[in-house]
Amino acid sequence: MHLQMHALMKKILFVCHGNICRSPMAEFIFKHLVDKAGRSADFFIDSAAVSTEEIGNDIYPPAQRKLREKGIPFHSRVARQVTPRDYHFYDHIILMDNSNHRWLSRIIPSDPDHKISMMMECAALSRDVADPWYTGDFEATYRDLLTSCTALLSALS
Repeated sequence: MHLQMHALMKKILFVCHGNICRSPMAEFIFKHLVDKAGRSADFFIDSAAVSTEEIGNDIYPPAQRKLREKGIPFHSRVARQVTPRDYHFYDHIILMDNSNHRWLSRIIPSDPDHKISMMMECAALSRDVADPWYTGDFEATYRDLLTSCTALLSALS
């Protein structure tokens, strides 16, 4: 797939702690918005974790249920950890919370190209996307992600 990308394709990586809730939800919400806009050929979209705790696991079942409830298509996938190589490949690395930023700084110690940003900043908000692993509120997370993904697509258009 990587070899078939055209030079103008925007490469987006959504990142959260375990890559089983927020970042895959953002990945599939953004893919859905891009597809609805007829812009799928313009983007390469993926997600990853800052930790190794969930590596190899699929999307958390309550996150899958929320995506299904909202009509967001998704497929089975496995959690992976972000790598230093991702910094060079992706144009935008978008984090869900400040804790993710601290963890990421151990993997990618600097951001000379200003590729790393926070998810809610896309919607001009300076707060974290609450982690539904702890809050149990997948609806609030979905709303935050939809708002931010919509703003991100608009900004990248």
